[in-house]
Amino acid sequence: MAGSTPASPIGEAAGGRKPVSTSPWAEAWRRFKRHRLALASLWLLALLSLVVLLGPLVYQVGINDIDFTARMKGPSGAHPLGTDDLGRDLLARMLYGGRISLAVGFAAMFTGILIGIVIGAIAGISRGWVDTVLMWVTDLFLSLPTLPVLLLLIFFFRDALKSVFGPEVGIFLLIVLVIGGLSWMPVARLVRAQFFSLREKEFVEAARALGASVPRQVVRHILPNALGPVIVAATINIAAAIIAESTLSFLGLGFPPDIPTWGRILNDSRDYLDIATHWALFPGLAIFIAVLTINFIGDGLRDALDPRRVL
Repeated sequence: MAGSTPASPIGEAAGGRKPVSTSPWAEAWRRFKRHRLALASLWLLALLSLVVLLGPLVYQVGINDIDFTARMKGPSGAHPLGTDDLGRDLLARMLYGGRISLAVGFAAMFTGILIGIVIGAIAGISRGWVDTVLMWVTDLFLSLPTLPVLLLLIFFFRDALKSVFGPEVGIFLLIVLVIGGLSWMPVARLVRAQFFSLREKEFVEAARALGASVPRQVVRHILPNALGPVIVAATINIAAAIIAESTLSFLGLGFPPDIPTWGRILNDSRDYLDIATHWALFPGLAIFIAVLTINFIGDGLRDALDPRRVL
């Protein structure tokens, strides 16, 4: 009509700005930040990782430097976290061991998640005997007692890998492969369930109607939408891997005695708990903080990636 003013879009009418489109991951990050405990845990874990990565560059004390005059001393100016039975500095050993413990946790997590995604995706996109066989194998692995199998595999294969890759790299690879190889089953079941739910959705049907191959449907359409629960499961796997490595080291089947990890330091301190409490306190506290923060981060990710939750 003559003299009328065209209607303005809602975004422009509210200040002259266009509406800002938010990606799903940006929305998930916004929701995660509202979970204050998870956000604080993320910063604490990042700080812990930064300390163990950069700490040895600042605190340049040898992990195997022996000082018999300072045996089993408590925290002091010379040794901030005290010493062990040989007078070795616990702070230096914990900084070095923290690298190994966290590296084992993340590497084992990636191994287990990768195996679980592959097997779960194949089972979820297949029909018939392939799905049946893969789930039978998954149930078989789920029925295995984890700790005894871990102990047996490491006992039988550690010498062979140590002779090929060296004591530190060989044991690291063995622990990562064994822990990762025994932690993929829940992820596989989770991915399979997600695929069953997503493969009949309209956007997958549209991609199929347009001629998209099965691998393209999986990689471009189904898998990205199934990653939310997998990311939450990954945080649980990191914590479980750190605890598993600490348990193996505590039982004397992890890294060699001259390669300190948090679990190995705990194992060395078990005979001196009554006279050198600090020796067990600090590595135990480091394991506790790492596992607790990772679990809180997993809780935050679960809430942030679940569209049914209102934050």
